[in-house]
Amino acid sequence: MGGRRTKYKQGPPAPLPEVKNGRFSTKKSGKRKAEADDDLEESLPVRPIKKIKENEREPKTKKVVSFAKSLKSSRKTNPLDKGTKSKKTQEFDSDGWEDASDDHLEGDLDGLDIVDEDDFLQGATEELDLGWDEEEDVNVLPTKGKKSKQREQPASIIPTGSDATSSDDEESDEEDDDGPITMANMEARSREIDASAAREAELEAEELQNAALDEADDSGDMGEEGEDEDGEPFHLPTAEERAEEKNMVPDIQVVQRRLRECVRILRNFQKLGLRGRSRSEYVDQLVSDIASYYGYNDFLAEKLFQLFPVAEAIEFFEANEVARPVTIRTNTLKARRRDLAQALINRGVNLEPIGKWTNVGLQIFESSVPIGATPEYLAGHYMLQAASSFLPVIALSPQPEERILDMASAPGGKTTHISALLQNTGVVFANDANKARTKSLTANVHRLGCKNVIVCSYDGREFPKVMGGFDRVLLDAPCSGTGVISKDSSVKVNKSERDFQLLSHLQKQLILCAIDSVSPDSKTGAYVVYSTCSVTVDENEAVVDYALRKRPNIKLVDTDLGFGREGFTKFRGKTFNPSLNLTRRFYPHVHNMDGFFVAKFKVEKRAKSRAAETTNLKSDENMVIDEDEDDVGFNSDEDQPFLEEAKRRRMKAKGIRVPPRKTSNTGTTTS
Repeated sequence: MGGRRTKYKQGPPAPLPEVKNGRFSTKKSGKRKAEADDDLEESLPVRPIKKIKENEREPKTKKVVSFAKSLKSSRKTNPLDKGTKSKKTQEFDSDGWEDASDDHLEGDLDGLDIVDEDDFLQGATEELDLGWDEEEDVNVLPTKGKKSKQREQPASIIPTGSDATSSDDEESDEEDDDGPITMANMEARSREIDASAAREAELEAEELQNAALDEADDSGDMGEEGEDEDGEPFHLPTAEERAEEKNMVPDIQVVQRRLRECVRILRNFQKLGLRGRSRSEYVDQLVSDIASYYGYNDFLAEKLFQLFPVAEAIEFFEANEVARPVTIRTNTLKARRRDLAQALINRGVNLEPIGKWTNVGLQIFESSVPIGATPEYLAGHYMLQAASSFLPVIALSPQPEERILDMASAPGGKTTHISALLQNTGVVFANDANKARTKSLTANVHRLGCKNVIVCSYDGREFPKVMGGFDRVLLDAPCSGTGVISKDSSVKVNKSERDFQLLSHLQKQLILCAIDSVSPDSKTGAYVVYSTCSVTVDENEAVVDYALRKRPNIKLVDTDLGFGREGFTKFRGKTFNPSLNLTRRFYPHVHNMDGFFVAKFKVEKRAKSRAAETTNLKSDENMVIDEDEDDVGFNSDEDQPFLEEAKRRRMKAKGIRVPPRKTSNTGTTTS
């Protein structure tokens, strides 16, 4: 132990001032400290004073003996005068050796009463103990580097493994996390997550089957009156009793238990239903309890309840009470998703890709910084946007150099997404009827660096007259917001039947105007996408079916989204166009995103124009040419006014400013 200290031989260092109640530095000793250790041998006879505490603190005695042994070997190689004692040694005496007296400075280490010191030296080298008391708390000096908050966050975009892995797996995971995040790692971890999700789905399916079997077994134990899980008889209130309960404050526990029992009975009404009570009575009671338990008005609770089976309806209402995940969209005009994810991870953000259906979305789990105020956000590298808002733009699939109209664009999430897909080519007309909302739209357009966007404020129903000839049109129509109740809970009570009638009428007008604004002659497009953040049939399937009946030159096509439930073709006695199965519905309890509806139309030429073209072709085929007849040429002067007028109509349809008509020499305008 003393070899390193005795290696360097120098003279005594300069005297140091005495430190009272000090602490020794945690830094390693230098050359001068090694020379000072030789002076410490004269203070070793102090140890008999410390010997009193040996029985109480055996571990410290071992350390001191080991230190004494090292000093003994150092003395044999480098003897010093016994009568000298430096101030450095006095410092050690005052701090480390606890009141050492000068009477014991002379003598040899052989006079010390050390028991089996060789046994102590046979073990591992122990830490040097300078004799501080056990009651004292040693303050470790802080390191220079400040611990980053990111060290507490996972280093990978997509977490892998489970909490129950072995220590070897954890060590390997830590080694992987320490390395840089690459695209290969991201894909591998994404595949692992998909595999685990598939396994979980299989387990859930098995659990549902087992639960169904258990319910079938439990149904045999029910008597004529029926009993709940607590063994008490279940009482179904009558209509009069329900009316009385509405005037009183409901008991939440009673309502919750009644909800559970009504759902269980309606699943197997033939066996579990009470005699003399109809199924409609159970349904009415369940809807009433849903309205009182979740805070809906009776009309909206019944309207939403009719969309799902009984058990799934409860899941839908429960999902509306939970906030949806925070998601962002990468602005591909300024950044790549991989680089953006790494930058946000370095700032303490825990995130992962949303899914395979989008290559620009990221889901945020935790963040130590405000996600809407990071330097990346202010620089326009991403946009705070709900995952459901990606769907209409993905279905629209804009192509470069196209003219596209977004009829209701504020605050600009979908508009900037379209601009990014166009790669700042072509033109995007961002329209919103509310002029005040165009301020936020303009701000987002500038922040994200979209140079091909024109902001305007017109009523969407005026657009065929104001401007037309677009290749594609996106209509995210105003709606009731029944798909975003988790964001705006006021929808639960402020929507009535009159509101749905007015909204449905407005949506039917807007969709016809959107269809008329598209040019059927477009070589790359002629598509219209209709979407709402609502889940009701009145605002979705009914509007699309109305457009199909009013415009025979359109047809529904596949949205190419790859997931989502098919739209209704039949609903409560209403029959819609069979092609409505190409539309897609999204629910919060199924897809973990806001409720949404997406439909995609293909606009074709009108039937009259197609019939006229076929008629002209047939007449040309049957025409007999007389060779003896003189050739009939075209008079360009006579045709010029007609050609100019046709050119004016085309320019007006495309939204291009039309020049004034030319006047003839006689002062009349050409028509």
